[in-house]
Amino acid sequence: MDILYLVAQQTMFFSIPLLIVALGGMFTERGGVTNIALDGVMIIGAFAGIFFINQMGQTMSGQLLLILAILISVSIGIVFSLLLAYSAINLKSDQIIGGTALNMLAPALAIYVARTIQENGVQQIQFINSFRIFSVPVLGDIPVIGNLFFKNAYLTTYIGLAILVISVVILYKTKFGLRLRACGEHPHAADSVGINVYKMRYAGVMISGGLAGLGGLVFIIPTSTNFNATVSGYGFLALAVMIFGQWRPIKILLAAFFFGLMKTVASAYSVIPILATSAIPGDVYKMIPFIATLIVLAFSSKSSQAPKAVAIPYDKGSR
Repeated sequence: MDILYLVAQQTMFFSIPLLIVALGGMFTERGGVTNIALDGVMIIGAFAGIFFINQMGQTMSGQLLLILAILISVSIGIVFSLLLAYSAINLKSDQIIGGTALNMLAPALAIYVARTIQENGVQQIQFINSFRIFSVPVLGDIPVIGNLFFKNAYLTTYIGLAILVISVVILYKTKFGLRLRACGEHPHAADSVGINVYKMRYAGVMISGGLAGLGGLVFIIPTSTNFNATVSGYGFLALAVMIFGQWRPIKILLAAFFFGLMKTVASAYSVIPILATSAIPGDVYKMIPFIATLIVLAFSSKSSQAPKAVAIPYDKGSR
């Protein structure tokens, strides 16, 4: 039973950042801008949040420090994503090239800044993990469910699930969500009824940047005690989750848990008796998330229904 609890908890740790970042990708693509720079934004967001924790860890700790770090990661993610928004929306540049450039810039910038501002000149940023919730009051005492979801947990897990609920409401129950979806499907029709397509696309990219920045921090906190300018390609995996989830929040949730489980198998196979005693080399288990990604995308790509105007620059004067 302890192994089941361990696998469930590890799956949550890996699934929640995927969910958050994939939802960010959903918002920007629903608005008509593709954001393959999710990985780069995650790196920048994680760097900002972890560096803040590193600097303030001596004066504060616990959930307050984590909440402040979250706000910083979200803010930096939004600012960094504006580079993509400006190039894609104002300059009408190729969105794939723009996103690739940000993915290349982010780790180099994080390494340079880390080496510059740290006295020892190293690129790794260490932090003390004081954010684990050993047991949520009352809820942690519930049989089975308490052990699965409310012990050895992180506040970020519940924030991620809250973001899912908010995303569903915003996308399907608000005027903003309707207008955003219209800009991703038929921008000229949206413009004809007075919707500012440029502003809506900027909003989509900024939401994407904020969630990706948050996702970077959420990925690092439960799984490490240092940041080394990488999120292990999680931004690209989040893109696969978004596509597999068909740009719909609930399906993205299911896809995130599937890929999170695959990642758990890759990282915790040595403590799962059946896997640990098998003759399969460890390197094979480590490849499982990426193999699963290729297989899933190969079978789901034909039925994929991306927003019709995604990655197509919008020109107000053309039809």
